Amino acid sequence: MGELCFKDGEKVLFIGDSITDCGRRDAAAPLGDGYVSLLRDLVTWGWPDRTIAWVNKGIGGNKVTDLRDRWEDDVIREAPDWLSVKIGINDLHVHMMGDPMGVSPARFREVYDEILTRAAARTKAQLLLITPFFISTDRSGQSYRSRVLELLPEYLDTVEAMAKKFNARLVRLQPMFERQLQFRPPDTFCPEPVHPYRSGHLLIAQEVLRALCE
Repeated sequence: MGELCFKDGEKVLFIGDSITDCGRRDAAAPLGDGYVSLLRDLVTWGWPDRTIAWVNKGIGGNKVTDLRDRWEDDVIREAPDWLSVKIGINDLHVHMMGDPMGVSPARFREVYDEILTRAAARTKAQLLLITPFFISTDRSGQSYRSRVLELLPEYLDTVEAMAKKFNARLVRLQPMFERQLQFRPPDTFCPEPVHPYRSGHLLIAQEVLRALCE
């Protein structure tokens, strides 16, 4: 693994949905007990000479439109050196259910672009974009899970496009989990396809660290 891109004294802010939240507003405050705290531990172990300020602003159930609504308070005012965004699976689910609060692929791209443009204009933050994922092997075409997997690439394409547009580091979680699922069943990593066990969060943290050391 290469050199970590975080410098001594920098602030790193994570924002997203329940996978980022992971109890950070409850018993596991302030970083949660998921990939954010695991990444902090890995960085502390690997680079003990660096003091990093870690901030978790994940909120369970959030969509990209919710991030937009709290962007000023939770991102701009924090003035991070690094900004990590992981969002999209709630947007997809609510859209699939036909809820008017859902976020279609086109709307997802529009709002994602809007919030990153605001971050680029009003902070000095370097960006780390983490794709949504869905841990399932169901490709039957007859189930809800298979329909999620059919629609998911449209949301993944947006994250890829935003990473290119804003020169962000990119963490591709869906192909990472798909590689794992060639050898192990989904319940190795999660009780259902969205919320990982600690084993799944450890894989996420390692994949994020890999991107930060490229």
